[in-house]
Formats: sequence, C-alpha cells, structure tokens
Amino acid sequence: MKPWACLVMVICALLFMPVANSAEVKLRAGDVVFLELPGEAEFEKPFHIDRQGRVLVPEVGLVSVSGLSISEAREKLVEVLSLGFRDLDRFDVRLKERRLPVTVLGYVKKPGPVDLPADGNIQMALSAAGDLSPGAQLDKLQLRRGDEVVFFNYKQYLDSGDVNSAPALQPLDVVFVPASPLIGNVQVEFDAATLVAGGDAGEGDDAVKVFGEVNNPGTFSYKESATVVDMLMRAGGVTRYAGVKRIRIINNNQPQLFDLKAYLDSGDARLMPQLQPGATLFVPKQEEEIKTGARMVYVMGEVFKPGAYEGREGTSFFDILANAGGPTRFAESRQIRILRANGEVLSFDLQAYTEGLSGAGQPKIVAGDAIFVPEKTDLNEKSWLKVSPKRAVRVMGSVVRPGRYEWSDEMSLLDLLAHAGGPTDTADTSHVRVVQGDASQSEPLIFDLNHFVTKGGDLASLPVIRAGYTVMVPEHLQDPANNKSRWLLQSAKNSIYIFGQVGAPGRYAFNDSMNFLDIISAADGPNDKADIHNIRVTHRNQNHARTSNVDLGLYFESGDETLLPTVVPGDTIYIPERDRPWLDESKERTVRVLGAVAKPGRYRFNTQMTLLDLLAEAGGPTEKAYLKRIVVVNMAQAETGKDAGRTFDLKAFVKQPDFTMLPLVREGDTVFVPDITSSNWQIFMSGIKDTLNILSIVAIVGGL
Repeated sequence: MKPWACLVMVICALLFMPVANSAEVKLRAGDVVFLELPGEAEFEKPFHIDRQGRVLVPEVGLVSVSGLSISEAREKLVEVLSLGFRDLDRFDVRLKERRLPVTVLGYVKKPGPVDLPADGNIQMALSAAGDLSPGAQLDKLQLRRGDEVVFFNYKQYLDSGDVNSAPALQPLDVVFVPASPLIGNVQVEFDAATLVAGGDAGEGDDAVKVFGEVNNPGTFSYKESATVVDMLMRAGGVTRYAGVKRIRIINNNQPQLFDLKAYLDSGDARLMPQLQPGATLFVPKQEEEIKTGARMVYVMGEVFKPGAYEGREGTSFFDILANAGGPTRFAESRQIRILRANGEVLSFDLQAYTEGLSGAGQPKIVAGDAIFVPEKTDLNEKSWLKVSPKRAVRVMGSVVRPGRYEWSDEMSLLDLLAHAGGPTDTADTSHVRVVQGDASQSEPLIFDLNHFVTKGGDLASLPVIRAGYTVMVPEHLQDPANNKSRWLLQSAKNSIYIFGQVGAPGRYAFNDSMNFLDIISAADGPNDKADIHNIRVTHRNQNHARTSNVDLGLYFESGDETLLPTVVPGDTIYIPERDRPWLDESKERTVRVLGAVAKPGRYRFNTQMTLLDLLAEAGGPTEKAYLKRIVVVNMAQAETGKDAGRTFDLKAFVKQPDFTMLPLVREGDTVFVPDITSSNWQIFMSGIKDTLNILSIVAIVGGL
C-alpha cells in the first residue's frame, strides 16, 4: 500500500472516531450516540437523541436518556433491551457527536427549529433560519431558556464583533427576533426609504423628537455631541415656512426658545442650547409666531383682518384701521375702544366722526396700543353677554321665552311678560314673584296676576320693576297619580291634604273659590269602603288645631249645604273605613258576639285577636251579664255533632289574670254572654249540661 493511502486512512479514522466515552459526560437533546450490539444489523447506524431527550431503540421504542451519563444510559438501555434480547454482555453506548438543537422565531425568513454544531452561536442560528427579515429590531433580541428571558443587543455584536456581547446557546434554547415598531402593525413590503424618512429608528427615552416645519420629521437616536443644527440637518432641514426665530426645545421637561436666525447672524455658540437625551424640537410656522416689538399696534374685534401691525412714526388711526380691512357690517362703530399700554381706555365714536358730529379729531395711536372694535348688540341672539346686568331684567319660570331682557323704566310688568311671550298653560299666575336686585335685602314680592287679569285692577297696583330685578313665574307641578291638569301638587301652605278611603289620596292645590266638595272630587271621591258618615276634618290653619266631623251621607240625603264644613289651605281631610264592614266579609272571617253585651253583632276577626278583644269590640258586657259562664261555641264542630261548647269565667280572670286560661277563639265561632235575669239562660244551661245533642245548644244560641 502506498504511503499516501495509509495517510488517508488514518485521517478518515480520526474524523469518524466517536467522542471518547466518559462517565462524567451527560447526554442531552441533539446528541448522536452509538448503541453497539454485535450481530444486530439494526444497531450499526448512529442514533439521535430527539428534542424530548429520547432515543428510538429497535424492538423497544423511545427511551428517555437525557441528563444521564454514559454508564447510566447503558444500564437503563440494557434493562429495557433485556425484554427482547438475550446476550447483552457486549452491549455498549458511545457518544459519537454533540449537536445544538435550538428554535429561531420572530422576524426571520424561515422561523422554526434548527440544528447546529456543538459550538454554534446566535449568528449561526439566525443564518440557519434564513437570516433576518428587513425591519427586524436588532437591539432587542430575546433568548428564552425555560421561563427565563434574556434581552441582548445583536446590533452591538455586529458593530464590535465581540462574541461575549451575545449570549451562548444551549440545547432547546429559543431565539426570538422582534419587529421594529416603525414598520407598523400592517404587513406591507419593506420600504427602507420610508423608514429613513421617518427617522433613524431611534426609540426609547433617549431618542430626540424633531417635528414641525422640517422636511423629514421623525425620531432620531441621541448622540452626545449633536447640536440643534445637527438634529435639524438630520431631519432634512427647515422648510420655507419655518419660523426659525422661535424654535421650541424641551430639555429635561424644561421648555426654552432658540433663535436660529440670531445664531446664524452672529455665529455666537453661546446661543446654541445643549441637547439632552429625550429632547423635543418643534419648528413652528412663520405666520403662527406671536408678533411683538417696540413698534407694533394690535387691532382686534370686528375688522376684516385683525392682527398685529407695525406702525412707524406718523402712522394714524385710520392707517392702522385701513390696514386691518376696516370694520365689518357687524361692528359697533360707535363704541370703538383704544387700550393704551399704560392701562388707559379711550372710547371713539367712528360713526359720529364720519358724520361730522364729533368735534374731537381721530385718536392718536402710539406703539403698544390696541384697537378693539366690538360687535353690535343683537337682541335676536340669546347671548346674555351683549346686555349689561345694569340694563337687564331676568324673566324665569313658566313663560314662553325665559331669558334676560333689556329694561326701560317706562315699561311695566305686563310689558315684560308680553315680551317674554306670556305665561304658559301650566303657569301659576296667582303667585308671580318679583325679586329685587339684591335678594338678601328684602322678601320677594308675591303678585296675583290671575286676579288682576280676571277681576281687573289699577295699573298702579302692578309691582315696580327696575333693572337688575328678577321675575319668577312658578309652574304647577302635575300630579302623577291622576294626571289632572288643574288639581296639582303645590306647596304645603297652598294645599289641602286628603287621606283615607278615596280614589287618589294626596296633596291638592286649593284656593278661596273652591269648597269641600271640590277637594273631595279632586281625590276621585270616596271609594266603596269609605265611611262617609264619619269624615273628620283637621283645621290646622289657626293658632290651635281643631277637629270637626262631617256626615256626607246625610248631606246626600237632605241636600243641606250647611252640613258641609268650610275648608282652607292647610287643612287635612280623613275619610275612614267603615267601623263594621261585616256586610262585605264572608261568614268565615267573622265572629258572632251575642247576649248581654252593649253592641251584639258580627265582627271581623283575625288570629291576633283574643276573647277580650272581641268583647271590647262589642262594647263590653252589660250590668246584667253573667260573667262566670261566658260560652264560646265552635260552629264547625257543632255541625259535625262534636262537643263544641267552652265556658269561661271572666269574673275570676279579672281578679287573677292568667292569659293562658283564655279560650281559643277562631273565625266563624260564636261568643255568648248570658243574661242572668233571662229565662233563655236557664234553657241554655240545661242544653249545656246535656252534651249529647250539641245541635240543640246551637239552636238555642241562634234563637237568643
């Protein structure tokens, strides 16, 4: 064999020699290993450990070996291979090659998993992913390792070549490349010229913002040696409309002005402000500058071209006014004001001057003066600023056109209300209030306009109105309960209260022209439960309240109007429910009280009542009542033939009260208080002794 052939064989053997086995080497994802098992052809090729740390073993399947040493991996594989192979004494595991599996995501051309050699780095990973896409943000790349995220500046690595500026990769790392915020949130074809026109992609707190009248406004990265002129040049310079005398700069939240023209004229470097990180530059338009100077005169108000004008020596008032285009058709030319720089205010009547009515000449104008041409006062407009408070009267409340109206002393209250369109349909013209200019000095004057209009009166009785007064026309508040347009809720001193068994209880307006029946009708009248024979009226409008009773039923029978009381605002009317509404109740909801009581009859009953309550409702026992043998009969049990009679000794109870001894009374029962002088009592007592025929007792009770 030739020498060179031997050399080739040695080199090949060295190249394909597997990595030396070591008990300290830990297997990891991406490694390439030999699983040697002589005599088995399936074990002759190398095996790759996948990203999950598993190796695919023939006849066995996936076996996890990541994190194990070579010897630990051999023991684990021998254990699982013993299930399918017998002679495993010569089985061995050797590490052939180490690889670096990583994933590259984000703004790259081919995102996804890549396989690198063991010494691979960030640049090799990006190259394997097709390299960066245009618009990738190089200074904020991310390396994600489990839950840990490391940010690094890939641009710095490209600028310096320092490998230590980029983090080292480990298996299963994820490299994420973000997109620059300058490319927007809509996918478009990358246009580098457009990005450059919007700045140099500088961002963060240190970037310098330049906008306004420059050719290429944008955000530019900060450089320590950069000046204002440098930043303006990076923004393409100023436009032809730029106001270079008042360039605005914000340094560390402190605003300042920079006169570029003065700097260029003098070359004085002291005029150049020093830029700080995060500074803002704004170049305004020239016409937006505030014009000031020692020779400026200001024209404001109703002129065609208000503004600041330069006045030379000898410039007259009409020169300045003519340069401003003259007054408009809305100008109040009689009230032109000249505001001096020292605070003095002069008035000039231009119309009188043009008509030759003014003996004085035109006012002299000096530098710093201001000419104000006010607007005409138009009464058709609702601006209250156009009428001075010293010349106006306020009209509020329920009128057609409330507002402020110019006042003259020859006018009256009727003129003022007519000018405001008059009261509305819901106005309470009986209580028109007139408040003087200073309401704290006197009480408001109440005027009954309704009486004045309906009954007539002397115009001298109208309240006196002066400029600065306030006229208030109140409104009736509509009653939401019955929606009547005339019976309306009002203040307490002008109302009558009505409660009880009426269709719409509440508070109602009342005046001297109404009577008792009017207010009852306003409340929709008594309902079907009302006791119209015992209506009570509380008169609260006097020094001491008093109560009177009204028998409205008797009035309906006789027609005698003297039975109706006189009511006035402030009174209260109460219509009670009938005392004995048993006619409307079923027998099952009542209890009968018979015998020696003041008012025998049938009474409404509920479970909270006792025998004592029933006797009290019936007026109590009479003097002839036999209190030791009061009988309570349960009629429901009596009809079934059961023992239904119970006796109660009220006389003993009064001497020694024991409420537990009170007999139970239920709806439908009958309470009988015997009369000791009556012969029926003897019959009743004999019926009680004979409990075999309880129906006879019921019959006796019913006949008593």
